[in-house]
Amino acid sequence: MRYDLVIFDNDGVLVDSEPISNRLLAGYLTELGHPTSYDDSLRDYMGAAMHRVHDLIEERTGRTLPEDFDDVFHARVFAAFERELKPVAGVGEVLEKLAADGVRYCVASSGSHERIRVGHRTTGLDRWFDEGQIFSSQDVGRGKPAPDLFLYAAERMGVAAERCVVVEDSPLGVQAAVAAGMDVYGFTAMTAAHKLAGANGLFGDMGELLELLR
Repeated sequence: MRYDLVIFDNDGVLVDSEPISNRLLAGYLTELGHPTSYDDSLRDYMGAAMHRVHDLIEERTGRTLPEDFDDVFHARVFAAFERELKPVAGVGEVLEKLAADGVRYCVASSGSHERIRVGHRTTGLDRWFDEGQIFSSQDVGRGKPAPDLFLYAAERMGVAAERCVVVEDSPLGVQAAVAAGMDVYGFTAMTAAHKLAGANGLFGDMGELLELLR
């Protein structure tokens, strides 16, 4: 193994949540008078922390979102997760292989700790992650594309940044990993390869990831 720590993004990499959450986000913003398509949501918010939604809406319209926006949105997302959420195909086998080989790994997500836990519990991935392996944008001052979250995860895991590799599926996440001085592999299942410029390698199926890590 070329790395001492594999840092996984969560949404779209471990759990197949991006279609669900972006559909709901686009619908809720439109409902509030900010017309947003599913593609708009993917382009502007995929991989980002919730503060980006607030910041972009205010920047573009001069209006602020309701104080309970995050609570209402997450309630809708969690309910949909319970009905629809699945693990990304093949990710269980990847985690099993890393664990069997003694390779350390963690998750660093723009989502909240609650969102991560709900998604892992629903999909059965909670068996692979204890609390010491879960890091959220809530833990740092700035979310992706800032490098803070990845650097924080590496520090907490006791691994130098240059010995880490990030697995990401969003342009913001790739930018954050590059800014952190880490290698990064881009997952192209939902994102066109050219949008993940800067990644050290690209893969479209989880079965290809272990080869890249070697």
